Amino acid sequence: MTQPQSRYKLWHNKSLQATQSSCNSRVVDYKAEKIVNMSNLFFGLLAFIISGSALGHGMSEADKAKAMEASNLDFIQLGASHMITGYDHLLFLFGVIFFLTKFNAIVKFVTAFTIGHSITLLFATLYHIQANYYLIDAVIALTVIYKGFDNLDGFRKYLNVNFPNLLLMVFVFGLIHGFGLSTRLQMLPLPEEGLVLKILSFNLGVELGQIAALTIMLLLLSGWRKSESFRNFNNATNASLIGVGALLFLMQLHGYSHSSHPDEYPLNKDEHAHIHEDMKALDQAMQQKAPQPEPLPHVEQEMEVITQPAHKPAKKEPTLHTHGDGKHHHH
Repeated sequence: MTQPQSRYKLWHNKSLQATQSSCNSRVVDYKAEKIVNMSNLFFGLLAFIISGSALGHGMSEADKAKAMEASNLDFIQLGASHMITGYDHLLFLFGVIFFLTKFNAIVKFVTAFTIGHSITLLFATLYHIQANYYLIDAVIALTVIYKGFDNLDGFRKYLNVNFPNLLLMVFVFGLIHGFGLSTRLQMLPLPEEGLVLKILSFNLGVELGQIAALTIMLLLLSGWRKSESFRNFNNATNASLIGVGALLFLMQLHGYSHSSHPDEYPLNKDEHAHIHEDMKALDQAMQQKAPQPEPLPHVEQEMEVITQPAHKPAKKEPTLHTHGDGKHHHH
């Protein structure tokens, strides 16, 4: 090999090394960006759950006011909106379909969940079977933790046991989720006439909302599975599912403590209302005892006083007098 060829080969090798180093740097930057995006997604989900809109997952006062005169269509809309905002139900479903790629498997598991929650939603509402909804939602949070743990193959890795039949567990968890839906529905003043049709309409709305949410989740997952980040972050995603479920569980237990033992908290809802009533009564009493201001003179009276001319002294009449000549005169 001649000397020019040797120099060219050396230069070529250095160029390849520089190019490879640049590509590796870009790959590292890309992975770092993916990590940041996943972190932002997780904390965004966490912020949404903690927010007031998420905690408001229930029946509003407006829903309660129109429930007695609501039509079947209204109950369908109510069921759909309740499911779409039901973050705990959606998190569980997200865990169920996370690794499912075949359409028949998705239909099988979603059907088992649907049958389960439809049974308890119908019969618990029809026969007025109730429980503290904070406790029910706490158990639902445990189902979210279970599915995240199952997706991590936690039963085999950490407990050294074979995981239970997943289809059966999804059906059982569907019964629990349906009881949670029933406790929320029973917060409304439901009419006795046509009650079964109202419950079925609400359940239909739940299924429509579930289909809409599942469609969005499946589209997002199908696109994500094609990227390398899915293989890198599927464990982190399911670990986050466990973390969010644990947070929900603690929040629901905290709500149960407030609702079941209000006397143990110095500022529960009733006491808070009484404080505001006492403050209002005190303010009214102080206003009654305050001295009343003197009435101001009428504006017209003031104008009349201002426009009147100033008082002029009467003109003094000259007096008669004499200058010593005996003749009276005046100037």
